[in-house]
Amino acid sequence: MGNSNFVDYVKINCRSGKGGAGSAHLRREKYLPKGGPDGGDGGMGGHVILKGSSQMWTLLHLRYTKHIRAENGQSGGKSLSTGASGKDAIIEVPLGTVAKHADTGEFICEITEEAETRVLLEGGRGGLGNDHFKSPTHQTPRYAQPGEPGKEEWIILELKILADVGLVGFPNAGKSTLLSVVTAAKPEIADYPFTTLRPNLGIVSYRDDRSFVIADIPGIIEGAHEGKGLGLRFLRHIERNSLLLLMVPADSIDIKKEFYTLLNELKQYNPELLDKKIVLAISKSDMLDEELKQEIEKDLPDVPYVFISSITRKGLTELKDLIWQELNQ
Repeated sequence: MGNSNFVDYVKINCRSGKGGAGSAHLRREKYLPKGGPDGGDGGMGGHVILKGSSQMWTLLHLRYTKHIRAENGQSGGKSLSTGASGKDAIIEVPLGTVAKHADTGEFICEITEEAETRVLLEGGRGGLGNDHFKSPTHQTPRYAQPGEPGKEEWIILELKILADVGLVGFPNAGKSTLLSVVTAAKPEIADYPFTTLRPNLGIVSYRDDRSFVIADIPGIIEGAHEGKGLGLRFLRHIERNSLLLLMVPADSIDIKKEFYTLLNELKQYNPELLDKKIVLAISKSDMLDEELKQEIEKDLPDVPYVFISSITRKGLTELKDLIWQELNQ
């Protein structure tokens, strides 16, 4: 997934179709010059609908499509003929897409399954034809209902990556390097902060043809929950992960402190994130000898951990085993 093609936030203007007007037609035939009302109902206006697609990974297709319009319903006709309903406007989105009201931020719906549909804005109902208004005392009504207007609103669509494992760590913790080694993903890698500006997904092959999906998400910094750095754009994606793999490099000044700083950012954003399974990977551990490793182990937090090196591939099998075990407990 190329960085320039990954879009996880769009704001679009949606408008459903208005209902068609009912007909006030009176029946007129050669041998029936003064027939009764036979006006048909107006057609329903088209809805604006979200539809899930497992073949999509980004909201890129909506970046330059700011206005979504459903068709209006057609007017009713004579001989009680109902007007055609307006065509729905169907917006295909990746699984994991959340829709919100732009004005209030209020949650509307969430798409998580293939072909799942949710109506964002309902079309207006068609007006009733004059046939509905006849009565014994008023046999030839010459009026009919207009159709209901459609609805118009600005909608925010946010994509939350669907992955089993989310990589969490400060910039340069080695997340992209790990992803490039254990999956076929090709993230951009360099020795400077925020090389990863957008999430990268990769599939990790495990024993006996089993696999799990891992997401390398932009590096976190202190204050991310307040929107600093890549902040909220990053944190949104890890809400979907079943397991969080926190990565701290072996050359960190204080591994335990860095681990709890990461946890605090997650907690400040959404305390429920701490209910997920958490695994610690101490990266770049090829620089450690056995004695130094034992010293570090004495002061590690009470979570499952493993020492790894993406360069030498040290500990990667153990990491996969640990992740699989935690995912399937």
